[in-house]
Amino acid sequence: MAVLRKFARPMLASVFLSGGISTLRDPKRVASAAEHVAVPLSSRIPRLTEDPERLVRINGAVQVGAGVMLATGRVPRFAALALAGSLVPTTLAGHAWWKEEDPDRRAAQRTQFIKNLSLFGGLLIAAADTHGKPSLAHRGRTTATHGRAAAKSGATRGRSAVKSGAHRGRTAAKSGGRAARLAGRDAAGALSKAAGSVR
Repeated sequence: MAVLRKFARPMLASVFLSGGISTLRDPKRVASAAEHVAVPLSSRIPRLTEDPERLVRINGAVQVGAGVMLATGRVPRFAALALAGSLVPTTLAGHAWWKEEDPDRRAAQRTQFIKNLSLFGGLLIAAADTHGKPSLAHRGRTTATHGRAAAKSGATRGRSAVKSGAHRGRTAAKSGGRAARLAGRDAAGALSKAAGSVR
């Protein structure tokens, strides 16, 4: 799997590196398409600029930076999440196929939208990839399960030890009672013998 990751990550990152570099070189080319997404986005996120050209540059920079990180395997899970996040406004701004009137353009935009949706799914898989190691959630569940099993086993052993101790105590008490009765009879017999010899 390590070899597969080594080749698959750069392949997945390549489209973001290419698109991000292209956007950084010529942001005006896509800024007009981003305008109808930029204004609602900036109204919901404080301190985010309303300028579509700056937003497009920020998105392009995220795509290049996170693309390099994913391609080189540096914090790949975080990089995949960042790329997935950058893909949402890109897809909504650039491939809103439902707004197209022309059937050919509508079909082309739908294809691009579905392609981006597929990329989004691939990025989510990459973000969930733990390199074959158990995830934190799995480790937590396993630890909790082992803890419950150990506690249950300890409680069972404790109950069994208490039962065993109680049984030993009862047995000792019975044998102690018998020994005391026998010792009492022996002592009574010895006293009667002693009393008989004194007469």
